[in-house]
Amino acid sequence: MPSKIWRKIRVRKVRGSGKKARIKLQFLMTAGIIVGGSVPFALPTQSSAEKCPELKVVFARGSGGERWTDENYLTFRDAVDTKIKDYGISYEFLDLDYPAIGMNIDSIWSVLGAYFGAGDSYEFGASVDAGVSEVTKIVNKECVNTKYVLAGYSQGAMVVSKSLHNIDADKIIYAATFGDPKLYLPEGKGWIPAACRGENLSDYRAYVPDCRAYEGLLGSYRPYEPSAFVGKVGTWCNKYDIFCSSYFDLGSHLAYTSDNLYEDASKIISAKIADAFSVANRYYNAHDTAILIDSTISMTDLFAKYHDEALNLARKTFAAGGRVALYDYRDLQESYHPVKHCDFDTCTMETIQQALDNLELQGGGDYPESLLSASFTVMKELKWRVGATKSLVILTDDTYHSPDIDGVTFYDVKKLSQEIDPVNFYIITLEGMVEGLRPLAEATGGMVVDSADDLSFLTETIMNRADSLPHVVEEDGEVELPHLEIKEQEKIDNGIRLVIETDADSVMLVVNDMVAGVIDGDSIEIRDLDLTRENTVVLVPLKNGRRGSAVNVSLDDESSEESGVSGYETDNVVVIPKTPDTGAI
Repeated sequence: MPSKIWRKIRVRKVRGSGKKARIKLQFLMTAGIIVGGSVPFALPTQSSAEKCPELKVVFARGSGGERWTDENYLTFRDAVDTKIKDYGISYEFLDLDYPAIGMNIDSIWSVLGAYFGAGDSYEFGASVDAGVSEVTKIVNKECVNTKYVLAGYSQGAMVVSKSLHNIDADKIIYAATFGDPKLYLPEGKGWIPAACRGENLSDYRAYVPDCRAYEGLLGSYRPYEPSAFVGKVGTWCNKYDIFCSSYFDLGSHLAYTSDNLYEDASKIISAKIADAFSVANRYYNAHDTAILIDSTISMTDLFAKYHDEALNLARKTFAAGGRVALYDYRDLQESYHPVKHCDFDTCTMETIQQALDNLELQGGGDYPESLLSASFTVMKELKWRVGATKSLVILTDDTYHSPDIDGVTFYDVKKLSQEIDPVNFYIITLEGMVEGLRPLAEATGGMVVDSADDLSFLTETIMNRADSLPHVVEEDGEVELPHLEIKEQEKIDNGIRLVIETDADSVMLVVNDMVAGVIDGDSIEIRDLDLTRENTVVLVPLKNGRRGSAVNVSLDDESSEESGVSGYETDNVVVIPKTPDTGAI
């Protein structure tokens, strides 16, 4: 065997040594010649193989984080690693090599005087751009066959979300952002935002409980999810996080580790990785699954079909460390209230099988049944675990009274489902009832299926779910956020002087994406601006624990405008993408 070819195929490790090992390698080479007639390409060297695993998980830490030792990176890495280590793929974690320059968070509430020097503010933007360049180089130019998961916290989230406009989407399995100061959620805008009604939620909204979250403290990247990345992006924003919600609590921004949001994200990420590499998802989230069966006489055939699959669902739930509860219901008009056969503390495979075998199907005959009251009762009675994926599996051949006989409404059920965490409804019914029950399933984040379908598919869908936190928490009523208006604007040497009018208690000043501090007066001067560069000045009104829409200050002769037109840079040209139409108010 020529030495040149020998070096090219030595990349593959073969047990043994000496002549025996060489014989095995020669056999591999010979097999290649037999199949293909010749060796079509040179296999990579051992060193390049080690640099190019099948998967790289890249994390961009936040401002001031130390590379390789940052708590957010370590927590995220451990959460994902625990779930994918048995997938049988080669992978490595990378803490992105970029400056992650500090935003001086400790003094974020410092009060500025009448003068602010902007010279140092350029360093933050340069840090983000350096991170974007590094991500772009890694994904587009290194390891042609490697797939990537990207994640970032705070400044690192900006790096990830901005990078999406520059990288090859085909190589990305998933991109997760946490506490992104450039988040954009159009459904959060308006007097009563669509998100506060649970409507028009962005598909990348993994966990943003604040229904008035509209854009980040530093503006927004639009589109936040480029078309090539649909289904590949997820964002997490802690409820009161100053950088991405409509509140301004700094402690919430620092609590992504303690609030287990990396753990929550790792469930979704591990499932995405398993799907990308066509391997079995060996990680199941903790499940709390309640089964609710319509026990009227018309259910005889449907119940017989579902009996065995209910046992299959219970068996898989228990095997994955989950819990099961079993109830049946009919119609309150017949004075039949939901019956509990066993709950999360008492259900076992034996008690469930006995209850299913002995379940009596009686009564009924009229349409519809008391599903709203029954589901409300089940959710109220059970003690759901925090962090568990929660499902209510309903078997019925009827629709429901709305409102129910005892006054329970569709909205009551939907609201309770979401308050619990949420509880997702999975409804199995006859083909003719699917459309009538679909609104209830979709309002709770679940689905409705035709009983003629393969019900084992529904079981796998439930078991493979990883979401354990609500996409959004709906709110009633109106909330008046503070407003701000620029009354006077004057150019000064290498800077600008502003006079403002606002109903806010204070105003946060952001210069070139760096938080400078808080203004407690009605005027400020910003100096040391390099007028040969792009400059952004943003004022954010703060009042009663809430922040209003940021106002961008124009540094030319044009008037100021509401923030949200932030684009991204490509070859030093600022691109302003079209805002996606989500139907939001």
